[in-house]
Amino acid sequence: MTQDSTHPYPGFPRKVRQVPVPAPLLGSLLEQIDDLAELKCTLRVISLLSEKRGYPRFLALREVQADENLARALPDIGKDKSPDLIEKALGRAVKRGTLSFVVLGSGRKRQPVFGLNTESDRAALARLANKPTLDMPTEYEPVGLPAERPNIFEMYEQNIGLLSPIISDQLREAEAMYHEDWITDAFSEAVANNKRSWRYISAILERWEREGRGHGESGRHLEKVTGF
Repeated sequence: MTQDSTHPYPGFPRKVRQVPVPAPLLGSLLEQIDDLAELKCTLRVISLLSEKRGYPRFLALREVQADENLARALPDIGKDKSPDLIEKALGRAVKRGTLSFVVLGSGRKRQPVFGLNTESDRAALARLANKPTLDMPTEYEPVGLPAERPNIFEMYEQNIGLLSPIISDQLREAEAMYHEDWITDAFSEAVANNKRSWRYISAILERWEREGRGHGESGRHLEKVTGF
């Protein structure tokens, strides 16, 4: 649902998750971009790319069009429905030079994909484009729908115990700061290691944010940090 302008956004929580945005996009490029759909698509693509794993990071056109947050932010304009509007907006971003573009896969799996227009990402995507046998999915799940799984408060009660006001505040901050998959995986790792405490789970999330996922640290590293 679109934010009601009569009820202002309550403000960002203390540990809100940050998404890195290239500085020119908030400077000289901001002056040049006069199309709201292009600006919204560009910002949303940057956000979605920040959640991708592996390298290079890219998004298929169909994947962006499946994003329900973006679809709600782009109302139908005349004959342009949201998927068409997204495709045109991404095309303008490529033409402007903020996003890079290649076609990956072959046959029915051949798809246009987008990444940040940096020298390293352009080169990496170009190398992938030379691999016609690259396996690309043909379907993408809608992004932005509520997942049919426990929220952070339910996971805490199911795996650790009763909530206290202090823990509830910490959980709200973590929910705003970290991706949903990270939180779920952190709970799973804590349970697997029989370390059922929010302090341990929070340390996992902080380490992933600092060092990246899949860093390879053992549970002993967290025991030193948390004292558990």
